Amino acid sequence: MPAVTADTLTLSRVPAPDPAVMSQRPVRSVTTAPTGFEGEGFPVRRAFAGVSLADLDPFIHMDQMGEVEYAPGEPKGTPWHPHRGFETVTYIIDGTFEHQDSHGGGGTISNGDTQWMTAGSGILHIEKPPESLVISGGMFHGIQLWVNLPRANKFNAPRYQDIRGGQATLLSSEDGGALLRVIAGELDGHAGPGSTFTPISLVHTTISPGARLNLPWNRGFNALAYVLAGVGTVGEDQRPIHKGQLAVFGPGDALTLTAGTSAPAAEPNLEVLLLGGAPIREPVAHYGPFVMNTRAELMQAFEDYQAGRFGVIPAEQLPHTDGDPARA
Repeated sequence: MPAVTADTLTLSRVPAPDPAVMSQRPVRSVTTAPTGFEGEGFPVRRAFAGVSLADLDPFIHMDQMGEVEYAPGEPKGTPWHPHRGFETVTYIIDGTFEHQDSHGGGGTISNGDTQWMTAGSGILHIEKPPESLVISGGMFHGIQLWVNLPRANKFNAPRYQDIRGGQATLLSSEDGGALLRVIAGELDGHAGPGSTFTPISLVHTTISPGARLNLPWNRGFNALAYVLAGVGTVGEDQRPIHKGQLAVFGPGDALTLTAGTSAPAAEPNLEVLLLGGAPIREPVAHYGPFVMNTRAELMQAFEDYQAGRFGVIPAEQLPHTDGDPARA
């Protein structure tokens, strides 16, 4: 799991919260992500399954894609499909993925890179491994996160951000035991490169075996911790957690994670994706690739898609959808 690495002893350090003025967030729940398949058949873990939208708000959906070692000819992606009403965040940890959309956005991302697509009023896009990876096979591992848009921004013009891994803000925990990659939002005043309509923080942290990470966290945000690899505990009461599990924290100013010392040799560190955002607190009508506020808006999204109002697939690309956006 290379993503982006650095010597934590050379980085700016995030001081541990002062317990006299900042309260620790309790762990509200720990859930295990079920497995499934997406797109043309690549394996995923459904990270948010079984968690209420109220606890996730402003997040809607998250898949851990892979981690899988493909044989030659096996790598898979998605067909062309529509989105409206939210933002998709694709973060590649290992491997390579290509993006193309009907509004001219596109690019290739690899280890540690992120693509941020604001679907807004409507967009068509495709995500797939490059032909070279299909031929050779290889490791593929990443995350796709859906971030809701407030009612006032659901019909904003689509846009695309290509964030290189080297642009992430790199920080260290107070004792140097954890590397923090700030992709979006901010942590202790250090801002990441991602620009979002909904205020959020997105941080990939690597915690060394036995190290304890105690971080300040925006009281106005929710707080989620998804384990990408390794074992450890969450919260001051040291609730056990392992790969493929999501911890939801309650209210407070700080959160704590501790890496175990008996992890498999292949995954010695506790790798965690920390997410938090300002709750939108609006009605959510979600079906397939559309996230709106009402059922009527969902129906309008289907009609607009079928009428070709989400843009046009580039002429050199052959459409692979069967006309049913709910399959995307």
